[in-house]
Amino acid sequence: MYLQLREHIEQRSAKIGVIGLGYVGLPLAARAAGLGFSVLGFDVSAEKIAATNGGQSYIGDVPTPVLAELVRVGTLSATADVARMVECDLLVICVPTPLNATRDPDMRFIEHASDDIARSLRPGQLVVLESTTYPGTTREVVQPRLDQAGLAVGEQYFLAFSPERIDPGQTSSKGWGVDNTPKVVGGVTARCTELAAAFYSQITSQIVPVSSPDAAELTKLFENIFRAVNIALVNELACSATAWA
Repeated sequence: MYLQLREHIEQRSAKIGVIGLGYVGLPLAARAAGLGFSVLGFDVSAEKIAATNGGQSYIGDVPTPVLAELVRVGTLSATADVARMVECDLLVICVPTPLNATRDPDMRFIEHASDDIARSLRPGQLVVLESTTYPGTTREVVQPRLDQAGLAVGEQYFLAFSPERIDPGQTSSKGWGVDNTPKVVGGVTARCTELAAAFYSQITSQIVPVSSPDAAELTKLFENIFRAVNIALVNELACSATAWA
């Protein structure tokens, strides 16, 4: 299963499922489809599905002419039918994790996506979580749900975490995009890491494998904290400069 899936990924004959067609999922789906992968997007929004299938982009990072061409040639389509996840060799979870009323991450979207996958999980599939979350989510939230399908992780199905690193409004012409932003990858087992790295090496120019999903989750948390501190510092300086003026 491992060797066959890796071969399909490297030959770009694997079918990719992207769950959540927002500012993370749609650019990833378009990038994969543009490289020749067959991509099927999943979303609960009828408006997003209709727009995607109509070739009308609602995400600034994906130009409408690009999306329209991918739909025209048949490498990208979208659906709300989660039963079709069984068709995919690789499923990437790109659902949101907003904060709830107590400022904790709302895990319902990840949980629902994991449950949807589990209902049709088959041998030889790779599942990758990209949603921003806390260290431990892949092992403690996603894996137990997928394990209910009765398959052995690392042998019959494969699971990894690779944090999204989308900067909305950026494109490769301006600096960083899906195609050249380094991608951290951490799998539940070594083979899980290798398969996820094999996929993302097709998508972007630099892969950084780490020891575990937990380590990969921590890199995203650290990056967000670093960014928040920098923004806070600049805001404080701006306020001070205004006061001094």
